[in-house]
Amino acid sequence: MTYAFLRTGFAVLLSLSVSVTSAAAFETRATAAYVLDQTTGTVLLEKNADAPLPPASMSKLMTIYMTFEAIAQGVLRIDEKLPVSENAAAYGGSTMFLDTTDRVTVEDLLRGVIVLSGNDASAVLAEALSPDGTEAGFARRMTERGRQMGMTNSTFTNSNGWPAPAHRMSMRDLGLLADLLIADYPTYYPLFSETEFAFDGRAPANSRNRNPILTLGIGADGLKTGHTQEAGYGLVGSAKQGDRRVIFVITGLDTVEQRAEEAEKIVNWAFRQFAQRDVVDSGTRIAEADVWMGEVPTVGLRVAEDVSLLVPVVNQGSLDAEVVYTGPFEAPIRQGQPLGELVISLAGLPDHRVPLVADTAVAKGGFNSRLRVAADVLWSRFGPGNSDAEPEVVPADADS
Repeated sequence: MTYAFLRTGFAVLLSLSVSVTSAAAFETRATAAYVLDQTTGTVLLEKNADAPLPPASMSKLMTIYMTFEAIAQGVLRIDEKLPVSENAAAYGGSTMFLDTTDRVTVEDLLRGVIVLSGNDASAVLAEALSPDGTEAGFARRMTERGRQMGMTNSTFTNSNGWPAPAHRMSMRDLGLLADLLIADYPTYYPLFSETEFAFDGRAPANSRNRNPILTLGIGADGLKTGHTQEAGYGLVGSAKQGDRRVIFVITGLDTVEQRAEEAEKIVNWAFRQFAQRDVVDSGTRIAEADVWMGEVPTVGLRVAEDVSLLVPVVNQGSLDAEVVYTGPFEAPIRQGQPLGELVISLAGLPDHRVPLVADTAVAKGGFNSRLRVAADVLWSRFGPGNSDAEPEVVPADADS
């Protein structure tokens, strides 16, 4: 590894040896895809990842997230029974076969959405959480909440992904949503790995989870399939092996079989072709930066957290890093104060940015420190080698 210390006016280099590699890119048949190693935050694959596309039932993940959120906030109870409206009961496609005489618990509705992909169940939850009691009102709230969560290429017009011209999500947004579902609601996440839900015995033909990788023994435990004629076959998936978790999103496949094959290939590629490596320990001093008007002239910059990177496992290579900051820093400086970044680069993968903080406090200097700074400034202006800055010599007989 090479560290380049970038600061005002000059750079200093430090060499640190780290063994890394490069991996062949994965060629996917999906029209759009996004693969994230959640453990390290490394994006392994992007293909049309920011294009707003019809998400089909994969957009139900937003309804699920907002339902989890409502339960956590005390707005809904998991055992609360909700009525079924005519709008919800009228949905076709994948359903729980609900009718307007039903009152269904939130827990069963969640299973109906997650396991059975129930369009009717999504609408029931949406109307319960809607600011105006309508599914359209909830969809507007979905779009607003999505923007707050960083989903910049998502617009919702319904709760379940029913085909509509303006109902769109990007694969990156779906990956972000999956990441948040797993991180924010670990208590409820096991629902995504359930393979069967026989609600009330009324839909034996729609009682099994359509996620094709849950039973393959590759660590898969979520999240949501999707299919419409316009969208093709898609999947938001996740798998965990050891300490690593991978999240992936694919869409635009032609058949159920293609979706299953592509999903399994992506999971195997992500785990077999990349390995997690420890690079720098938390607290390691990486560089020193100049201090202005401090009791000492420099402050150490240390890594604020352990740095663990995902790197390819074949073809020996190298990775580069640079320390980026703008100095000198004016005292006082507190211990742990953010001062810069360590930017680690590996060909084919996004830069990894790590905060650098002051490893000690630096108090404001006294008279001697100010005198030293003044002397340094004068020397830099008028010392040897700075002839352009030397004062003009005025002859003794010149006018004054």
